[in-house]
Amino acid sequence: MQKLNFPDYDFRFKNTDNKISVYDEIRRKFIQMTPEEWVRQHVVKYLITQKKYPLLHINVEKIIKINGLTRRYDVVVFQPDGKILLLVECKAPEVVISQNTFDQIARYNMSLNAKFMMVTNGLNHYFCQMDYEQEKYNFL
Repeated sequence: MQKLNFPDYDFRFKNTDNKISVYDEIRRKFIQMTPEEWVRQHVVKYLITQKKYPLLHINVEKIIKINGLTRRYDVVVFQPDGKILLLVECKAPEVVISQNTFDQIARYNMSLNAKFMMVTNGLNHYFCQMDYEQEKYNFL
């Protein structure tokens, strides 16, 4: 897999029928490897290893309803009070992060009300803080 703009981490892999899977510590199972999953797993390792968030405060790929449509967020980090601290949108490394990507995470956040948002393709990382009074996000 492609080298990403994260520290090097140790991952557990499994090869079944020539399909590579990576062990997801949050979901506690092997997940088929895709470029986006590779980024998502690096984000999770970063949150656990560098930022020291407890495993129990992190959720991965959960379904949410937005305007009656079913969507799935990539990663969220919860505060101890249960409110969402961080919403993360992961893209494959070959995907250029554009305004559409920020619009997507902002739509998701209308339902989730995270304090911070992160958008990454594993190579470029963008962090925003929500300003709910002004109804905008500010890049950090």
